[in-house]
Amino acid sequence: MRDLILKMSISLDGFVSDLEGSNRWMIGTDQEAKAWSVETIGTAGLHIMGSKSFSTMANYWQTSTDQFAPPMNQIPKAVFSRQGSAILDGVSTDIALEAARSRLGADAKLQVGADSWANAYVAGGALADEIGKLKAQDSKPIMAHGGASFARSLVAQGLVDQFVLLVAPVALGKGQPLFSELAAPMRLKLVDSKAFPGGAVAQTYRAD
Repeated sequence: MRDLILKMSISLDGFVSDLEGSNRWMIGTDQEAKAWSVETIGTAGLHIMGSKSFSTMANYWQTSTDQFAPPMNQIPKAVFSRQGSAILDGVSTDIALEAARSRLGADAKLQVGADSWANAYVAGGALADEIGKLKAQDSKPIMAHGGASFARSLVAQGLVDQFVLLVAPVALGKGQPLFSELAAPMRLKLVDSKAFPGGAVAQTYRAD
């Protein structure tokens, strides 16, 4: 059975999103941290996310030239949504390309694997049941991206096998917490730690 890995950026005071959802605090100039993140998400056999994150990411990554684009486009996706297949109605290569050309000009083009977003698996059943089915598939690990509410649900139901947390050198004071829905303290085992020149630290934990 394959692992479910939750990979998220997190502030020093434990928030995975600010209250406005702009999250500019996550974006740094540390190229080593960025390269590590790209390499990490590239190890996944499946990317999973909640409906809000999926809707935000889908048409963006299809034309992006960012270094995250290849793994985000080329690795299969699953979206968890109560809307059923309707969540895919606004996702297509045509929509993404038209939006990119209006924003960036006629040179914008689709990236390899862009059509994987429109072909995402839609998980509409009970969270634990859907995760159980995906874990049972014989493939590389599942990588969960959020958003905050989806991530909290995964944590609260004990579905996460590994936590890969990129701790940013910033305290937000207020924001969306990751562990606030735990019914009891969760013990984690630190299995890897890597510091980057810009001050971020990648911490990898396994559920005990």
